[in-house]
Amino acid sequence: MKLLAVLGAVAVAVPWFVDDYTTATVARILVLGLVAVSVALLTGVTGLPTLGQTAPFAAGAYTAAQLDGPVQLVAAIGAGAGFALLTAPLVVYARGVYVLMITLAIGELAIIVAGRWKSVTGGTDGLIATTTLDTDRARYLYALAVVVVILALVLLALRSPAGLLLRASRDDEARMRASGHPVTAYLTGAYVAAGAIAGAGGALLVTTQQYVSPADFGFDVAALLLLGVVIGGAGSMLGAVAGTALVFAARDWLSGLLPGHAPLLLGALFVLTAYLLPRGVAGFDWRRIGRRDRAAKGVLWRTFS
Repeated sequence: MKLLAVLGAVAVAVPWFVDDYTTATVARILVLGLVAVSVALLTGVTGLPTLGQTAPFAAGAYTAAQLDGPVQLVAAIGAGAGFALLTAPLVVYARGVYVLMITLAIGELAIIVAGRWKSVTGGTDGLIATTTLDTDRARYLYALAVVVVILALVLLALRSPAGLLLRASRDDEARMRASGHPVTAYLTGAYVAAGAIAGAGGALLVTTQQYVSPADFGFDVAALLLLGVVIGGAGSMLGAVAGTALVFAARDWLSGLLPGHAPLLLGALFVLTAYLLPRGVAGFDWRRIGRRDRAAKGVLWRTFS
């Protein structure tokens, strides 16, 4: 809890200590972290690994781009959930690698539609959006507040009986079905909820970036989101945000130190995480560091006293 409090204080303080460009970049990472929460919900909790959450992400973004004011977020959530509801029958009956293939196809088809539906999306030229928030600091703080609220709601839901049912369906689907549980309905509900979360991310993208184009939802973004979830710990929502922040920070900032070597940095990050943190960032026991420090101080005290 202390670590979360420190991280929260740092997140709130960011726009007062960095320039506008860095503030906007961190805001975008927050947005992608929220979409990663939807990926973690499907991949880690329900057992439906996905490469297609950029599709409801895009649906929410393009819906929000047509509107202005607080209604943007509500409309984007509805658009993301609606898109997920329409595509749920294609996903919830599949398992394993077939889910990856189907969701990848859904994501790619959504990008094709976005690129060709110029009257609504602006096509490959993109779409300029408006927002009532006129500074990078205000947009960042708004995005941070929305992400925190949605993340808290997701964590509460996963601690409820609904979360336990989803995990039980993932761990032993046959037993759940034999017990009379409507597993398909549970998975559909989770898939629609994940679509709503991704749609909210789309609204925040429009608010923070004030521009949206098909390039914001390409396969590279979908793959990096899944990579961030794996690095953070597939079953952890906070880990998904942390892992995604690491991945996109490595791509957007560290790659500036080695131009053209972003894939190398991402690959090295993944390998190091796999070896050093097999359970992901969320599975690392930070208290163990404190215990080691106290033990080392005790050894030094006994040695020199």
